[in-house]
Amino acid sequence: MRTFRLTIVACLVAAPIAGAQTHQPYAGLDARTVKSLSDQQVGDLRAGRGMGLALPAELNGYPGPVHVLELADQLGLSADQKARMSELFVAMKAEAVPLGERLIVQEASLDALFAGHAATVESVSIATSAIVDTQAKLRVAHLKYHLSTLEVLQPAQVQRYAELRGYGVGSAPRQHRH
Repeated sequence: MRTFRLTIVACLVAAPIAGAQTHQPYAGLDARTVKSLSDQQVGDLRAGRGMGLALPAELNGYPGPVHVLELADQLGLSADQKARMSELFVAMKAEAVPLGERLIVQEASLDALFAGHAATVESVSIATSAIVDTQAKLRVAHLKYHLSTLEVLQPAQVQRYAELRGYGVGSAPRQHRH
């Protein structure tokens, strides 16, 4: 009985402490340079990394150029295929990096509206519309290179890619255009 009482007391003491921690989910985020973006996200945007933006393509059998290049030997890419993948990757980065930089600036501007206590419904609406437009363009920039990559690969390479990446059956597109 005494053990039971001690357990109850311990739970009663621990509950407010655990509860206090859940009420501070954003603690520390106020120190970010751009409040809505982590350092990792800023780095990814500046480097032109995909950040999961192309998952609908990737997980449905449309490989991306960077991952194809990483698996070039295992996929048996020809010299022409490697060159084309490199071109696609360079083009994707050339498009994605400026969009990522624009998104960082736009998020910082939105943050500045609130930090300067100048946010209004209209200014927030304008700022967020610009952000959403840039996010859409960035996503398209990543997705369209998955489409281009598929055009370069043979069906067997696409299937092997899915296997190497650990994707299940059905992740390769039903029709493969050349």
